[in-house]
Amino acid sequence: MGTVSQFHESLRPPAHRIESEEEAISAARDHAAAFRHQASERDINRILPFAELDALSVSGLTAIAVPPDHEGLDVSNALLAEIVAIIAEGDASIGEALENHFCALETLRTQAGEDLKASLFARVLLGDRFAGAAFTDEAELTAEGPGYRLSGRTRQVPGILFADWIAAAATAPPSRPVTLYLARDDEGVQVVDDWDGFGQRTNGSATAIVGTLHVNADAVAPAPSSGHSTGISLGLLLKAGVGLGIARAAWSDLMTAIGDRSTTVLPRIGERAIRIEATAAALERAGRKLDIAQVNPVEAAMADAHFSASAAAILAGETALDTANALFELAGGTSAGIGLNLDRHWRNARIHALSLPRDRLVHTAGEYMSKVGGA
Repeated sequence: MGTVSQFHESLRPPAHRIESEEEAISAARDHAAAFRHQASERDINRILPFAELDALSVSGLTAIAVPPDHEGLDVSNALLAEIVAIIAEGDASIGEALENHFCALETLRTQAGEDLKASLFARVLLGDRFAGAAFTDEAELTAEGPGYRLSGRTRQVPGILFADWIAAAATAPPSRPVTLYLARDDEGVQVVDDWDGFGQRTNGSATAIVGTLHVNADAVAPAPSSGHSTGISLGLLLKAGVGLGIARAAWSDLMTAIGDRSTTVLPRIGERAIRIEATAAALERAGRKLDIAQVNPVEAAMADAHFSASAAAILAGETALDTANALFELAGGTSAGIGLNLDRHWRNARIHALSLPRDRLVHTAGEYMSKVGGA
């Protein structure tokens, strides 16, 4: 058990292979448009989007971050963030699940040995999805034969209900951070649907519980030592992508609600439009810096990418919340009806921002800028 040699059959059709960035963008837009139609109903009734995530897998979009060395397309990070933003505009919960999936793939790319990467990236190309998680401090990981014996529970993470594999951070004795790759349907792994947030209600957040599980050595990888790892920076960048998507969704509903009255509030509309455009530009800049850090992972490049990704994440969170607020401030009573469910944009923005360690990121940014001396 707990070994990547145990492949699990999927009921999904074979995944399509996306061949270009243009095809990836087109597919993302098509799926986002379809997701948007039922996004409000899914939020109201908490209908989990299993079918929608399967559609993304079959389309090949969940595999676009697989490296070329493993037969993947490996799109640029700016484009990856834009694709997450497009999907999040259609449904922010699905965008957040995709955010966690791509972050787990970057962890796999940077940490795992070649055999482990070959095994799991092959599964991604077939449509398998991943979720990154972390076991709590009370979890136990002890050496046992050619591997470890694991027991404990993870913290709640988005997308784990939709995942085929869990990339779970833990600490191996005596104090060595590692990532364990666990099959989601392993008989030793139980995933509990315990998410009750008032926003991002269908993002697949849950807790994985392991009673006792043997994890073979071939399913374990060392964790990075740098606090500016590309995995951390990509997580911030894709979190910004979800925030941008929420802002765009709120903006679209704002313009619909205002209708012919838009001329009376043009300056305030213009201000929000500029913030959304500036946020998109911040994501693109951070994506380019992360591209550089991935190709040349020296500390200076990784710190620079982390700084820009932090700025993008903070800006996107603020833009999402501000745009959601503007929907009610500018559209007035036409936006306040319960049946319209437009408050989901504010709820999504608020909940999504809670997972961003803003104060720590601002402190780290101050330290970084005091060293480099300029933007």
